[in-house]
This record gives sequence, C-alpha cells and structure tokens, in this order.
Amino acid sequence: MTDAVGSIDMPDAQDDAPDSKKKSRKGGKRGKKGPVGRLALFYRQIVAELRKVVWPTRNQLTTYTAVVIVFVVVMIGIVTVIDMGFAEVVKYVFG
Repeated sequence: MTDAVGSIDMPDAQDDAPDSKKKSRKGGKRGKKGPVGRLALFYRQIVAELRKVVWPTRNQLTTYTAVVIVFVVVMIGIVTVIDMGFAEVVKYVFG
C-alpha cells in the first residue's frame, strides 16, 4: 500500500526543494513603516471599515432601543420573581 501525497510519512517533493526562490517576507508593507506610519494606516483602515457599516435610521434606532429596554425590564421581573420564590423556599426549609 502506498502513502498519499503529502502525508506525514512521505512529504511532497515540492516541500523538500532547497533551491526554492521564494523570499521570506518579514512584515510586508507594515514592516517598512515606522510606528507613526503604522498608526496612521490603522486609523485609515478603521475609517474604511466604518464606511462599510449600514447605520440604522433614527426610527430603527428608536425601535431597537425600545425593544432592548422592554426585554431588560421583563428579564428583571422574571429574575425578581424567581429570587423571591427561592427566598420563600429557603425560609420554609431553614425556618
């Protein structure tokens, strides 16, 4: 039985070639700039990504905010009722 190409036992012949002419890149474009240049690039990338965002309209934002507030109030009510129930059970069990 033969091994598959690129398996651990028999690596590819291409991987063993010592005269590979690929240059190792240490940092690409970022490696050639100083810290200020890298910081400027970082902020340019942030602005570019923020331009891709689909921002909600004021009406959508109001609706989403109301939904979140109602959900939080309902969850507070549920947790409060469960907590009071556990308190009553503890009072009953431990006197």
